Amino acid sequence: MIVEKIVTNIDQMAKEELDKRHKEKVYLESADLMKRIQRVTTDHGKEIGIRLKDPRDLVAGDVLYMDDHNMIIIDVLSDDLLIISPQSLQEMGTIAHQLGNRHLPAQFEENEMLVQYDYLVEDLLKELKIPYRREDRKVKQAFRHIGHSHD
Repeated sequence: MIVEKIVTNIDQMAKEELDKRHKEKVYLESADLMKRIQRVTTDHGKEIGIRLKDPRDLVAGDVLYMDDHNMIIIDVLSDDLLIISPQSLQEMGTIAHQLGNRHLPAQFEENEMLVQYDYLVEDLLKELKIPYRREDRKVKQAFRHIGHSHD
């Protein structure tokens, strides 16, 4: 089977629509969410080719296939993350500036900043006394590096 477009995302579906279908999952590393062309295997051993026509990243919960009885869903493996919890606007500005200088991609969930684990960033957080914790957590989307150069 070759998938060329995403059917929907489970977040857009009614619970009764989800509950009536058998679910197979494709587990991806968060970095693989950016790949438009790849070969994957479901948790039931079914091999699928993904060749998306639209230039978009995959997102956790994307439905690759669905009929009246079955569906194949994208799920994401946990990442080793630093969960940064600044206590003030000053701390937030300081760490955002420091991470921006390193071109390190970040994601935000409520009042937390998530970055992929890096021992240098952990040392920086300790030095700046900015509260953080290290945790394995699933993210919904890929950590995307933004192209930039200092001219």
